[in-house]
Amino acid sequence: MTTPVPGSAPGPVETMFAADEASRGLGIELVQHGEGTAVVRMTVSPAMVNGHGTAHGGYLFLLGDTAFACACNSHGPVTVAAAADIDFIAPAHEGDVLLATARERTRFGRSGIYDVSVRRGEQVIAEFRGRSRTLRST
Repeated sequence: MTTPVPGSAPGPVETMFAADEASRGLGIELVQHGEGTAVVRMTVSPAMVNGHGTAHGGYLFLLGDTAFACACNSHGPVTVAAAADIDFIAPAHEGDVLLATARERTRFGRSGIYDVSVRRGEQVIAEFRGRSRTLRST
C-alpha cells in the first residue's frame, strides 16, 4: 500500500476523501491506500449505537462503502458505486475501533468488483461487496 509523500500533490484518493464530509464528519480516517486497495478506520461513537446497544448497521455499511470508494477511485477517473451489499457477521459496540480493508477483485471495461472486510482486531464484523462504475469523461 502507498501513502502520500510529504510535499507531493494529493492524488485522486486524497482529493476525494478531503471533500467527503459524510465520512470525515463521522470520524472516519483514511489509514492507507494503494492501487485497488484502501484501509479506513472508525471508532463507534455513542450516536452510532442502536436500541439494542450495538452499532447500527447503516454505519457499518457506510464504513465499508468509504473503503470501497477509496479503493475504486485509486485508479484516477471518477468512479461511483453501481451496487453494494453487506453481510453482518458479529455486533460492534460503542468504543470499538473498526478497520475496513478494501481489495479490488476485478476490473472489466468501466466496471469493477471490490470486497471489503470490516474488523475489530482480528474478528470479522461484516463483509461488504461493492460493484463500481467509472464515469465517462466529459
